[in-house]
Amino acid sequence: MLVGSKMIALGSKAPDFALKDTVSGKTLILSELKSNVGTVIVFICNHCPFVHHINSKLVEVANKYQAKGVQFIAISSNDADFYPQDGPEMMNRVAKNEGYSFPYLYDESQKVGLAYQAECTPDFFVFGENLELVYRGRFDETRPNRGRPTGSELSEALDALISGREISQEQYPSIGCSIKWK
Repeated sequence: MLVGSKMIALGSKAPDFALKDTVSGKTLILSELKSNVGTVIVFICNHCPFVHHINSKLVEVANKYQAKGVQFIAISSNDADFYPQDGPEMMNRVAKNEGYSFPYLYDESQKVGLAYQAECTPDFFVFGENLELVYRGRFDETRPNRGRPTGSELSEALDALISGREISQEQYPSIGCSIKWK
């Protein structure tokens, strides 16, 4: 089902979490992962065509901005009982096959997805150094079979954050597959 992201209030604080990384097997905590430059949290999953559409460009954008001190964290909150392709074992494979340079965390209880009010995959949240929300919404304006992904909107927000410029208040919801709630 096609869903748009909820545009929660800018300035909202990032809820802390402790989730298992499907690649390292370690439990990772936001307060320990966060960057003093900025932290991107993106809700994704393995089966969504909207995530497939941006995956390789997401890796490219993440690599570029991680080199500038921005932390990227991917989370899947999908119900793996009904969508086994979104479970931890397949998440591990996807992260390795796609070359994720960032943690890919599994939110089995779905409490983190609910705390962030994530609605779809992909759904992006960018937080400043004090974990205050400065950007939420889409990667760019493209869709599967409609343009090549650029990551332009996320990149513009990150460029502004890094340089200390004001981030445009004109932000658009992401559109993608609904998160599969239990």
